[in-house]
Amino acid sequence: MAFDPLTRLAQPLMFRLDPERAHTLAVQGMARSAPAIARLGLRVRDPLLAQRVWGLRFPNPVGLGAGYDKWGAAIPGWHALGFGFVEVGTVTAHPQDGNPKPRLFRLPEDRSIINRMGFNNDGAARTADRLAAVDRTGQLHRVPLGINIGKSKITPVEDATGDYVASLDRLWPYADYVVVNVSSPNTPGLRELQESSALAGILEALTDLNRMKADITRRRPRPILVKVAPDLSDEQLDAVIDLIGAVRADGLIVCNTTLSRTGLRSDPSLITEQGGLSGPLLAARSMEMLRRVVARAPGLPVISVGGISTADDVWDRLAAGARLVQIWTALVYGGPRTVAAINRGLVDRMRREGVDGIEELIGSATR
Repeated sequence: MAFDPLTRLAQPLMFRLDPERAHTLAVQGMARSAPAIARLGLRVRDPLLAQRVWGLRFPNPVGLGAGYDKWGAAIPGWHALGFGFVEVGTVTAHPQDGNPKPRLFRLPEDRSIINRMGFNNDGAARTADRLAAVDRTGQLHRVPLGINIGKSKITPVEDATGDYVASLDRLWPYADYVVVNVSSPNTPGLRELQESSALAGILEALTDLNRMKADITRRRPRPILVKVAPDLSDEQLDAVIDLIGAVRADGLIVCNTTLSRTGLRSDPSLITEQGGLSGPLLAARSMEMLRRVVARAPGLPVISVGGISTADDVWDRLAAGARLVQIWTALVYGGPRTVAAINRGLVDRMRREGVDGIEELIGSATR
């Protein structure tokens, strides 16, 4: 890639800051600079990249993963950066500060991040108000918007269903799809909700509310997805896949951050920090889980996350059967032109290999 002052000058300055401070400034910058970013021409508009999933049009398959913009503060900026869809959150029913600081750590030698943020967010009501304000400007749904919801820390695990329902009730009007996050390692007891009996109750209640909202408003139901952890056993993952089929949920996001530290080369003082790891070392497990889901439930739409940073990475996930992908850590290390580079690389490879569209690429390695 040619010299890019946007990345190569700004990034070293940002990396001198505390990681969470740098992250907050990045989101604020995106929120304030959307018109200027749009003038950089980072959106790759090519019909080869477009597809429809859940009745929604995705102009390209690369989305912003949850956790980057927990507040829905910079949605026009993410569109200008070239994302084909955006997922905000995780949002909880109650506002919460999250875990004590420091809680975000860069591992540059591994191009990875450890976080134990703890669902710091403004709560469902305030987030809904912010999204409503963006909606009034006509910029909320320029690309599909996902809203990721999780359990409030103050809510007992046995009351989790009501907590998720309260969030969906408030945020439903603004979502193109909804993600049930039961897989973050940073909220006590949350991963227990991946067990099929607990998850079944949550999904059934959310599905009932979703249908009721659709009937009342005469609008389409929102696709409901589940985001799972890479630390599930294969048997646990199979149980989640089967449950999603039984309750007729709409898809899976595979996968969240991991508690594993295997293979890291960074300073031991960083590796031992508690929290979820994201970055390249998650790629193998993320791909393994994707293949297992596709083999067990061939028609189930999957968003693949974890260790993705290049066009070839995206190609491999789509060929393995993912419908869409998301990035997060790659944006931190690759800079603001990452999405454009991935999408341009995808188009170039599709033309070289005679692939006439994303639909043709999806699942091609399984046929």
